[in-house]
Amino acid sequence: MEILNAKSSYYLINELIDINKYYSKVLDPVCGAVSMFSGTTRNYFSDKAVTKLEYEGYNDMVRVQFAKIEREIREKWNIEKLVIVHRLGEVLITESSVFIAISSEHRTESLEATNYAINRLKTIVPIWKKEHYNDGSLWKENKEFYNEVIKKQEEINDVSINDLLNNSLLQM
Repeated sequence: MEILNAKSSYYLINELIDINKYYSKVLDPVCGAVSMFSGTTRNYFSDKAVTKLEYEGYNDMVRVQFAKIEREIREKWNIEKLVIVHRLGEVLITESSVFIAISSEHRTESLEATNYAINRLKTIVPIWKKEHYNDGSLWKENKEFYNEVIKKQEEINDVSINDLLNNSLLQM
């Protein structure tokens, strides 16, 4: 999947992430800063040796959520260009599974926006990770996504309780 326009691009790919290729997409003569994040596979989690990761995504919704992240960033920071790349399939130790690059006139905007982008991606984008170990594998819960679901459910419950109370009071 590839979404492109003059100021942003999003990719879901099944091969190694070519960081130089995607870095070059955010270069712009009006920018004095490019901030990047690359999430790589480490060889352990807690006390378990990790041999590789595996990612799956709900492609149509990933595209929608990547665009939402971009809109939120552009509302908060003055950035020029943005690229988000997420790899699906197997990702070996030290390989990158996600790459984000953002350019802006000054460093503060791109640094803050890049940090926001990765945190928001982990919160709202439907991509799932399976960790493989020497003795088996396990689909990992994304705690940021789970926390966002709980937060939304609490908001819904609060509204529902308030609505019930208001409706009960009106009927008295």
